[in-house]
Amino acid sequence: MHHDEIVKRIHWLGHDSIRIEGSIVVYFDPFRIKTSKPADLILISHDHFDHCSPEDVAKIRGKDTVIVTDASSARKFKGEVRIVAPGDRIQVKGVDVEVWPAYNTDKEFHPKRAGMLSFVVTLDGVRYYHAGDTDLIPEMSELKADVAFLPVSGTYVMTAEEAVQAARVLKPKLVIPMHYGEIVGDEADAQRFREALEQEMEVVILARKVE
Repeated sequence: MHHDEIVKRIHWLGHDSIRIEGSIVVYFDPFRIKTSKPADLILISHDHFDHCSPEDVAKIRGKDTVIVTDASSARKFKGEVRIVAPGDRIQVKGVDVEVWPAYNTDKEFHPKRAGMLSFVVTLDGVRYYHAGDTDLIPEMSELKADVAFLPVSGTYVMTAEEAVQAARVLKPKLVIPMHYGEIVGDEADAQRFREALEQEMEVVILARKVE
């Protein structure tokens, strides 16, 4: 699938909230979303309020929606919730979900022992990596992704400069910055990230989709 086709399927809803519209509709970390477009699959990286938001999940959850998340976040939901941990691999609605870690290496907001998550989702033959709240971690050298969503704001996650290093390790075909414009970070972080990589890979800064 060509980059333009892939980009058309991806909607950035602010912060770390991403929706991918393929053969099924997949959301990552819905938070402060306006949309009510129903989800087939919702992936939640960890239990912090700006990632695990039951009120936002309620806006997009239908009777057949499956939530995939860690044990701590799962306590906030009823219904069909699959509890996973880093290293797991499951199939949901014909979609392959690999569960990877997400953690800080030089700060304590997201300690490795907490078992917070990132995901590689294979949808319609494209591998999408949602990095969650993370720093540059050694596991990134082992995973393969066509599209990577990387945090760039600093403070709780990687800075733009650290995210550049992560992108170089991951070597995706397409990379999309996130984790700015809501709690911490702004578009200048995303621009710095793109400028640093413009000779190396395609970086797309998505306009926040308001629905």
